[in-house]
Amino acid sequence: MLSLYKLWFFMLLVLGLLLMFLGFTFLYSNYSILMDWEVITFNSSCLSMSMFFDWMSLLFMGSVLCISSMVILYSYSYMGSDLFKVRFLFIVLLFVLSMMFLIISPNLISILLGWDGLGLVSYCLVIYYQNFKSYNAGMLTILSNRIGDVGILISIAWLFNLGCWNYIYYLGFMNDTISLWLMYMIILSAFTKSAQIPFSSWLPAAMAAPTPVSALVHSSTLVTAGVYLLIRFSELLYNYNMNYFLMISCLTMFMSGLSANFEYDLKKIIALSTLSQLGLMMSILFMGYSTCAYFHMLTHAFFKALMFLCAGLIIHCMNDSQDIRHMGNLIMCLPFTCSCFCISNLSLCGFPFLSGFYSKDLGLEYISYNYYNLYIYVLFYLSVGLTVCYSLRLIYFCFSGSSGLMPSLIYYEDSVMLYSLIFLSVMSIVLGSSLMWLIFPYPPFMSFPLLIKLLPLLFVILGGWLGYSLSLMMIYDSIFGIYMNYLVEFIGFMWFMPNFSTYMIYNGSLNFSKMSSVFMDSSWGEFLVSSSLSSFINYMSSIYSLFEFNNIKIYLISFIFVFLIVILI
Repeated sequence: MLSLYKLWFFMLLVLGLLLMFLGFTFLYSNYSILMDWEVITFNSSCLSMSMFFDWMSLLFMGSVLCISSMVILYSYSYMGSDLFKVRFLFIVLLFVLSMMFLIISPNLISILLGWDGLGLVSYCLVIYYQNFKSYNAGMLTILSNRIGDVGILISIAWLFNLGCWNYIYYLGFMNDTISLWLMYMIILSAFTKSAQIPFSSWLPAAMAAPTPVSALVHSSTLVTAGVYLLIRFSELLYNYNMNYFLMISCLTMFMSGLSANFEYDLKKIIALSTLSQLGLMMSILFMGYSTCAYFHMLTHAFFKALMFLCAGLIIHCMNDSQDIRHMGNLIMCLPFTCSCFCISNLSLCGFPFLSGFYSKDLGLEYISYNYYNLYIYVLFYLSVGLTVCYSLRLIYFCFSGSSGLMPSLIYYEDSVMLYSLIFLSVMSIVLGSSLMWLIFPYPPFMSFPLLIKLLPLLFVILGGWLGYSLSLMMIYDSIFGIYMNYLVEFIGFMWFMPNFSTYMIYNGSLNFSKMSSVFMDSSWGEFLVSSSLSSFINYMSSIYSLFEFNNIKIYLISFIFVFLIVILI
């Protein structure tokens, strides 16, 4: 059974490398292919299955397949003792297939096939361990994503006005009413799938899934689907003022970066860092630089997958404990894993000449070059500093010092897991510069004063110092100790967003359903609605029987009653 893992690993890796090579070829020759298969035609509306191959879709498909192959190889060892490992493999493959449908479709109906597939299969993966926490997280994930599905469905109905769902033909030719509502629906769908405010709470909750799934979901599949959709619709977005959505994505980036600094769960910290990077991609996109957002999406996919796989191996060795306070001095026990984890973390921070540096620095230069106000500018740079802060706090907590909480564990770096880490580490180092040279053959020339040019590096250094300070428990407790507990809870709990998006909704709805049940099924509603006619008939029949069986008494009483009335009158 386990040879299935190796077979699919090999097939996906070969196919992924082939598609990446094709993507670079299409990029070099500026070539694209559109394939359209007509399924059925209603009068003037044509329902078709479309496939669009250009350099963007091919490069992204190649990246997704390469990362998926590494995740499957990793799962060969990670899920080796699991009872349903073959089921797990096929669910992951379904997940990858749904993403493929989404990437190659320029048609909203065939996009819905992949979009809905991602939501349903992600639910199956989140509830894989089948406990109460998984069930709650799965329901939150799928219900949040259903809002986005509704947005796509309304867009399909709205595009009926144009007679065809191949949006790629119409982006420049729609009238204002159609394009405005289509833009709102597409942005709503992208915000739910990419977990922007106010739909952010499902992303950390989805950590209930197995770690290989988290690596796949948070790097290149589910959460980047919304960003990719907006990149495809970017021509439509440029016709409107996107400043309001830019503010929301900046706030998402800032909120998640702040929350990650007060979190102790290893997987949740990495999930919040994904949320922060998604906010960065959306911000760059709403500023009008879709190619730069796409570039950061590709580089982020590789180093985030590497980060999750390293975290999974660490959790595996820590007897399934995810609390970073239980870790410490791991560099002595897991040297290779810690090295790969540091590479991915530094790439996330934008450390010079790693892959994250090229895409992140380009985005920061673009915002410095635009005429945005101080609020957006400060939020951007603060978010970059917070990213470095929680990344280095994580490194200090896990790899340096000593915890003494778990002294008697057996640390073992699995050779099969290490193969996938090596491949992703190489990609995290090399891919940024390679893509920079290929996607931007003429690098954008932007001239800045020395201070603004060095500002990202300054925030990286400041964030590193703050991360070191927060990793020292004494300093952390004295600053954010028992006196500021409410503030810590507010920041660490994502500004109470889970309260608004989950507890507040389902607590109210449960109470309302209980009241409805009591009123309608057991009380006045039952009496008034269901049994009113039968009760009325019963009552009338009881009066009739009274008259029938007591007629002499009734006549006598009525005679006396009428007689008294006559006398009184």
